[in-house]
Amino acid sequence: MKLILASASPRRKELLEQIGLEFEVRTSGAEEFTTASQPGQIGQELSEIKAQAVWDTLTDAEKEDAVVIGADTIVCVRQSADSKQLEQGQEEKFFVLGKPKDEADAARMLHLLSGRVHQVFTGVTILSKEGKKTFYECTDVHVAKLSDQEIADYIATKDPLDKAGAYGIQGIFARYITGIEGDYNNVVGLPVASVYHELKPFLMERKSY
Repeated sequence: MKLILASASPRRKELLEQIGLEFEVRTSGAEEFTTASQPGQIGQELSEIKAQAVWDTLTDAEKEDAVVIGADTIVCVRQSADSKQLEQGQEEKFFVLGKPKDEADAARMLHLLSGRVHQVFTGVTILSKEGKKTFYECTDVHVAKLSDQEIADYIATKDPLDKAGAYGIQGIFARYITGIEGDYNNVVGLPVASVYHELKPFLMERKSY
């Protein structure tokens, strides 16, 4: 098996290395567009675009033993502070926070996250000649109430400017994380336990030779 990570994210690369997988990184530069409205679906669609774009660059010979992983992480805040107020069958609405355009946009996002629980969704697509598996993981993240000065000081570090939701849980922003429910690695950028579970059939096949 030849494992390919269809992402330039250094955090995803580190996570796969952390669990002992051998792989190479290839990126496609494909345009990312989705018509989905729910966060999990958005993550899944964008991860599929990334994986498919890299898969399409492989030769027929490479596709025989290649497994491509695409992933996309988005940060969301519920528009309604109390999701229990939703009527039966009503679709929950979110503010979807991507990477900030600039420091002002980062400040806007951090004010939205301040003192609230938000959700981090990572969509994952695994492509091989056997077919496609697409799924997502969701983690709830609790953020302490942030002062204007704390937000300004954090933005001054430049850490939030290349991250979805304008923060990285594995860096200095950890001082403001009061709790999580779900997979921590999912917030970093890849739910590696779930990914490993999906890859096990391929890994076992490789060991059988």
